[in-house]
Amino acid sequence: MKIVCIGGGPAGLYFAISMKLRDAAHEIEVVERNRPYDTFGWGVVLSDETMDRLRGNDPESAAAIDENFSHWDDIDVFFKGEKMTSGGHGFSGIGRKRLLNILQERAEALGITLTFETEVENPEDYEADLIVASDGVNSRVRQRFESVFKPDIDVRANKFVWLGTNKVFDAFTFAFEKTEHGWIWAHAYKFDPETSTFIVECSEETWRGLGLDQADTDETIALCEKIFGKYLDGHSLMSNARHLRGSAWLNFQRVSCERWYHKNIVLMGDAAHTAHFSIGSGTKLAMEDAIDLAEGLHKKQSLAKALEDYQETRRVEVLKLQSAARNSTEWFEDLHRYLQQEPQQFMYSLLTRSQRVSHENLRLRDKDWLERAEAWFASTALERLTQRWIPPMFAPFKLREMELANRVVVSPMSMYSARDGLVGDWHLVHYGARAQGGAGLIYTEMTDVSAEGRITPGCAGIYTNEQRDAWKRIVDFVHAESPAKFCLQLGHSGPKGATKVGWEGNDEPLPQEQQWDLLAPSALAWAPENRVPKAMTRADMDLVRDQYVHAAAMAEEAGFDMLELHYAHGYLMSAFITPLMNKREDDYGGSLENRLRFPLEVFHAVRAVWPEDKPIAVRISSNDWLGGLGITPQDSVEIAKAMKAAGVDIIDVSAGQTSTEAEPVYGRMFQTPFSDQIRNEAGIATMAVGNIYEIDHVNSILMAGRADLVCLARPHLTDPNWTLRAAAEMGYREVEWPKPYLTGRNQLYRLAEKAQAEQQALRV
Repeated sequence: MKIVCIGGGPAGLYFAISMKLRDAAHEIEVVERNRPYDTFGWGVVLSDETMDRLRGNDPESAAAIDENFSHWDDIDVFFKGEKMTSGGHGFSGIGRKRLLNILQERAEALGITLTFETEVENPEDYEADLIVASDGVNSRVRQRFESVFKPDIDVRANKFVWLGTNKVFDAFTFAFEKTEHGWIWAHAYKFDPETSTFIVECSEETWRGLGLDQADTDETIALCEKIFGKYLDGHSLMSNARHLRGSAWLNFQRVSCERWYHKNIVLMGDAAHTAHFSIGSGTKLAMEDAIDLAEGLHKKQSLAKALEDYQETRRVEVLKLQSAARNSTEWFEDLHRYLQQEPQQFMYSLLTRSQRVSHENLRLRDKDWLERAEAWFASTALERLTQRWIPPMFAPFKLREMELANRVVVSPMSMYSARDGLVGDWHLVHYGARAQGGAGLIYTEMTDVSAEGRITPGCAGIYTNEQRDAWKRIVDFVHAESPAKFCLQLGHSGPKGATKVGWEGNDEPLPQEQQWDLLAPSALAWAPENRVPKAMTRADMDLVRDQYVHAAAMAEEAGFDMLELHYAHGYLMSAFITPLMNKREDDYGGSLENRLRFPLEVFHAVRAVWPEDKPIAVRISSNDWLGGLGITPQDSVEIAKAMKAAGVDIIDVSAGQTSTEAEPVYGRMFQTPFSDQIRNEAGIATMAVGNIYEIDHVNSILMAGRADLVCLARPHLTDPNWTLRAAAEMGYREVEWPKPYLTGRNQLYRLAEKAQAEQQALRV
């Protein structure tokens, strides 16, 4: 093939090398706009996994890279006057200039033509079989064919500047400094025996407050040297961008493209995709792009098929890393949330920010550091110093006078098995089994305050004495046979009532003759096929409020430890809160303050009859998932603040299910960021829910301060003993088992210890 690579960075050079190694007959030219030794970065980081691929692809250039690597294991974090160090992280860095020199020399040795100081205006001017656009984040080729590649460029909020220094950092260093205009921080790491990268980052507000928006490069360096002087030990900062006009400060651009190729032109590296510098994967992605495309082109398939396979194969890996990079980017953008944390928790949050590093992965990297952090968490929970090892999920938690043995919650799960609102033996077995399974708190399904407030004919209620007594039977069993606390979730279906049970059709209306009249803030049907509800009058509101109060009084008579008011998922109170379903023009519609008026009125009425020593939670939908329409995560912070002011003890943070047009973004722990935001911006305890199913998920959410309790639903459907199994898997023995099950407990711990020993042997 005759190949032209536009852009002489790692992507273009390494692709040329990879092609030439596979067939020396290829005629390849690399065209670069800059001079041979110009570069606009300092050091780059390559993972062990990437280096293994480079060694397999070209042992000679990999050996040269290895020889020039600087290796380090530790991460140092400086925060609030403390220095904290965690080891076992295994980084390798190399100067970007040195990496380019190695690749340039290797390319020339293989007979590849390198052309410098040449600007390509139109790639189609080249007569080539393949044109590789590896011309960086501001790719002119991508811009020229924008309508084909359809790039999505997300300009991120924070400002950053690439600098260097001759101070050699022995660890990957994060240094956070508070100024009169806000916080500013450095990411620093060595890349050769004499030089380190020193990236400075801050919010735009801090950047402007410090006058950096008016500063040239020399003035930027002078101020950064003043702020970070104690970390530089007298060394200066340097810039290789002094020749640029204007400020050297940048906003990171996250680039993704719908299509990566057009005819014989293909995008590679930063031209196709970018990953934030805080996870150091841009060069990794570029060089792995090069390997995969070279391999695909030598599979004796058509060019079009090779380019299509390259696009689809690489897109999967890129999306994974871009997701991790997005998490990391947002952590730094939302730094204000975490500044009130203690240093140990702050560092844990920093280390796990991308979600690529889990709780147990941290234990493998640095067991001593993690155990110190766990001891801090346990001491905080116990309100006294302790040397006992307590995993975060087994740290106690207190709400008012209710004390939970651990932080695991069995989420509300609709059983659709009640008859006329009356729970029976099914519910006794269901809740009894889960209470004996080790979780600190178990929830009822949404239990309705009236017959008309049921979602389906199979929904539970607590509006008659018979229903109260049926619940009391279950509550008494739970309290007699387990240490678990029991929470009753109260709700009213509103516009989503009179539907079939879940397995017959989710939110599908019952046959018309079986339906009942519905209430809602506005006369808006949940969906076109659903019954149109009555817009509530003041009398209707009084009635529903009093039904909640009556239900709460019966819940106390039944012996429940806690109440939760269900204000989420498009049910009645949620319908008042979201503007998607509340179109009222009176004092209960319009502004968020008005839309909250009736839900808060109901809460106050319930709180007045519920015992002072018992907590009340409120579940909210923190995001309507409609791209800024409806409730947004920032709105949910204001909702939580209003709930906190009213006396709500904890927010159960869910999302969505408020509109049939919603477009939720699913994934593991996908709703936890909303809990994180509410907890750390509204200053109220939260519960995290949503696709949480692993031990690591629970421990990492708690340790990072993203929630105070963690809810698991489906895992408890398939395994009522999930919490007891988790304790055995971690080797934690201070959990209470039902006495008849003790022989099973002993076997479970033996098997868990055997499995751990086998895993350890494999690692060795």
